[in-house]
Amino acid sequence: MDGSILESIGAEITGVMSPVSICMLLVVLLVYALSSPTTSVPIRTAANLVYVEAPTDSAAQKLEGSLLNALVFVLLIAAVTFLLVLLYYYNFTAFLRHYMRLSAFFVLATMGGSIFLSLVQHLSIPVDAVTCFLLLFNFTAVGVLSVFSRGVPILLRQSYMVVLGIIVAAWFTRLPEWTTWSLLVALALYDLVAVLAPGGPLKILVELASSRDEELPALVYEARPTMSGRNPAGLLVGGVSDNGSAELQLVSRNGESREHAPIDIDSDEIEAARDQGETSPLVPNARERHSLSSSAASSDRNRQPEIFVEEEMSPLVEMLGMGNERQHSRRDGADTSLTMDRGIKLGLGDFVFYSVLVGRAAMYDLMTVYACYLAIVSGLGCTLILLAVCRHALPALPISIALGIMFYFLTRLLMEPFVVGMSTNLMMF
Repeated sequence: MDGSILESIGAEITGVMSPVSICMLLVVLLVYALSSPTTSVPIRTAANLVYVEAPTDSAAQKLEGSLLNALVFVLLIAAVTFLLVLLYYYNFTAFLRHYMRLSAFFVLATMGGSIFLSLVQHLSIPVDAVTCFLLLFNFTAVGVLSVFSRGVPILLRQSYMVVLGIIVAAWFTRLPEWTTWSLLVALALYDLVAVLAPGGPLKILVELASSRDEELPALVYEARPTMSGRNPAGLLVGGVSDNGSAELQLVSRNGESREHAPIDIDSDEIEAARDQGETSPLVPNARERHSLSSSAASSDRNRQPEIFVEEEMSPLVEMLGMGNERQHSRRDGADTSLTMDRGIKLGLGDFVFYSVLVGRAAMYDLMTVYACYLAIVSGLGCTLILLAVCRHALPALPISIALGIMFYFLTRLLMEPFVVGMSTNLMMF
């Protein structure tokens, strides 16, 4: 066994938490860089259509107005989500792809351009209008192609997904304080219902995509896929000869090759070996090892060495039973292909609202930022562990948002007065 399952799960969790942490950090830096008394005027968006908070309003008015704003926003999100599910159900996938491309272009060009111009003005960067336009156009075009095109390096796609989350979260941090907190609570509850309820739109969408074996028609961050086809001796190089037999060659890790006679392997033998695969007793259903041996070896060897082909996927995905790993061997077509599952996926909305919570905390104090960050990361880790236990899709917002809001108010109301009082009296510094 190549390591404990805890190490594998830890690597998987780290692969999801790292981009989330980077997104939250950059949003906090943007809030500190762009926040000023002149830019604290709330903006009018879909999140505050009903009520615009004013400093002179009472607490009861702010609470009532923020709840109305959250209710209207959640209803709009639910209506749009049901419309997308309906379009996907009737196979309007081309329209959905163009809609997502247009949405990404709009976010990068307009919202991202506004943030870029604000940074240029705030930092007094000398740049002319033509250069600024060319930079923004190239940034937007490369971003849209990276997110929606195939053959793009996964690191570039992941980077632009994080950038999209940063831009949207930076805009949401401009909402009034009461509306922000009400909106976060309402969206966490909506996420819980939409994913777990029998008629929830996100649950229906996930089931449809799974039944069709297609990608989700949404902006989703994908963790880096794991390696496949490893063997203890090194690399396994395979080819197909003219007579249709698979020629296997073991290449050690220091570059030395060991040639073997051609071995005829057809799809029936592969499926039979897959059905008889052994499972590790310490890690149930974690890895399947298939041993394929052949009797067509050279006569100078007393024992034919076995060639182990290890099929490995993301540990959390494999424990979920959602792995879609397939191995196709086509003897007549002289082609061998391997399709792998890409691992854990996290919606872009989770990036956005995690960062909105931390960005709102950054407007008060750094101590609340640390507390909210630890709470969000802890909640995300709990969600990923529950994902392996429950074996089906789970909402990523409720636990993290609940812990983040609780830690924010506990830090602001209890911890900060205690620490400040201890520090001012020289009892702690």
